[in-house]
Amino acid sequence: MSVAVTIPHVGESIQEAVLVEWFKQDGARVARDEALCVIETDKVTLEVAAEVDGVLRIQVQAGATVAVDTVLAIIEPSDRTESTEPSAGPEVPTEEKTAPFPDKEAGPAAPVAAAAEPLISPAARRLLAEKQLDPGTIQGTGPGGRLTKGDVLLYLEQAPASGPGAVGTLPAEQPAEVRKPLSPLRKRIAARLVEARQQTAMVTTFNDIDMERVMAERAAFKDLFQEKHHVHLGFMSYFVRACVTALQEIPELNASMEGEDIVYHNAQHIGVAIGSGRGLVVPVIRHAERLGFAGIEQAILSFVEKIGTNRLELADLEGGTFTISNGGVYGSLLSTPLLNLPQSGILGMHRIEQRPVVRDNQVVIRPMMYVALSYDHRLVDGREGVTFLGRVKELVENPERLLLEV
Repeated sequence: MSVAVTIPHVGESIQEAVLVEWFKQDGARVARDEALCVIETDKVTLEVAAEVDGVLRIQVQAGATVAVDTVLAIIEPSDRTESTEPSAGPEVPTEEKTAPFPDKEAGPAAPVAAAAEPLISPAARRLLAEKQLDPGTIQGTGPGGRLTKGDVLLYLEQAPASGPGAVGTLPAEQPAEVRKPLSPLRKRIAARLVEARQQTAMVTTFNDIDMERVMAERAAFKDLFQEKHHVHLGFMSYFVRACVTALQEIPELNASMEGEDIVYHNAQHIGVAIGSGRGLVVPVIRHAERLGFAGIEQAILSFVEKIGTNRLELADLEGGTFTISNGGVYGSLLSTPLLNLPQSGILGMHRIEQRPVVRDNQVVIRPMMYVALSYDHRLVDGREGVTFLGRVKELVENPERLLLEV
């Protein structure tokens, strides 16, 4: 009996998705739980897997926008377990197939020409051949590092036409610009940013934090932390713990407005902004008030891994009460973060740099970080916003207070 491959339900607010890419060609044999395609909604990107073994009969082509429950393909059951039929480039590795790179613990593998070949979409493969480009020089941003047509077009736009390091020869008639439609995720991001500007009375206050003691503590214990908890000790866990304490003391920053009511949230569900190839997503650390440093870092690592493999679920993105964004990882010195509605506050972290400051009437050099708190002035008064940011500064500059909860 044939089995339909459909757009899954990923939330009541999501009614359609874009079929980004097929991993298999029409008529190819597929295995149960094998990734077939990638879909993108206005909130999350995820893979759709086969429910049974069989032969794939594609009904909807890549690039189409389709409604939830739309049949994308049919899988016709088959007893055959092997296939000589063509597939859409190198397949996504599964437990039943050989990964493109050997396991380090399995010892050296016999040289195989295709083993190191990058994952390339069919459209990208054709464009590479047409432009005589080396795929090894282009960074893939698709699922699992897959090289997409968009990656190749971006490379062509930025690559020099000749000279050292140039690959292939760019034709003189190459277009001066590339036009691509906004993805659902990018449309949603744009709409929410405009909404935050138009529907809130947003104000931003700034401060700076001396990171010397945090950096010293982290340097002293990061190896022991890694050994015990099997996760990296980063600065984000310090800021999450500091924000949890400050939110408990100033609940207006952990509130949201619904109509003419202010809803105060008793739990601290902290959203952590993480960049991805398709845009910024904000997965939520649930009940951060119950977690220690290790729990926070493990939650962040789990989100990063999910984003990298397109396994992030809608449930990971919902229910946040406060957000932290770290522009410092991209080199930002100072910025004004925009509210993540319906939340009333967002903290922006920035890069750490050595700056002269006054300590005990002496000018000294310290590793300083600018921080910015944007808040909805309808819910939060200036005194509360400034006090909140000052409390975060106090806790991070004295990290032992985070452990003692004072």
